[in-house]
Amino acid sequence: MTRAPTLAVERALWDEGQQVVVGVDEVGRGSWAGPLMVGAAVLPKGRRVYGVRDSKMLRESERERLFDRVAGWCAAWGVGAASQEECDQIGMADAQRLAARRAIEQLGVSPDWVLVDGNWDFVGLGCTTRIVRGDATCLSIAAASILAKVTRDRIMRAEASQYPAYEFDSNKGYPCPRHKMALHAYGPSAIHRRTWVFMEHLVWGVPGARAAPRPWLPVDEGDDNLTLFP
Repeated sequence: MTRAPTLAVERALWDEGQQVVVGVDEVGRGSWAGPLMVGAAVLPKGRRVYGVRDSKMLRESERERLFDRVAGWCAAWGVGAASQEECDQIGMADAQRLAARRAIEQLGVSPDWVLVDGNWDFVGLGCTTRIVRGDATCLSIAAASILAKVTRDRIMRAEASQYPAYEFDSNKGYPCPRHKMALHAYGPSAIHRRTWVFMEHLVWGVPGARAAPRPWLPVDEGDDNLTLFP
């Protein structure tokens, strides 16, 4: 069984006098459509919600059940977005910074320290610890990942009724064979990222499209029938 994320890093910072410790995680970087989301979570010192894991380790139904519990547990939380238009216009790195800033602004408190999932500080406040696989090991980052993932999934399910051919309710905008076939048949929807390299081979593509920001992320774990493709 996968070990649950802990408060070890947060407790060490609290002991040093850093009172407002914020966990931050992003969702949607590898998607072909929809917004990029960044979650931010400040956890209380005296209470814990059990069952919190990296959002990728939970099924969609489990994340949905946890969302209200996690939101109510947090001392403060926020989810910031960068739209697909912003991802196209300013590039993924700046879009991630923008979404992070919006998430932090929603907290209503000033961070003393920020814990960021991964090896890149996209928050940039000068008080950051980067934690590779932080969403699996650090509880505040895991909480942020659930808040961001569920918020984004709900947006994509709502968009599915507007663009049924792309099956956003199941793939959430991530690459899979049916998504690729729909792009070939119908072209991009209004919420597709049009300057990404996956568009270049389509008749609707943009010459000189941006390279992919990183290897494709997995589609939603509950969608076992979906397979990634290059």
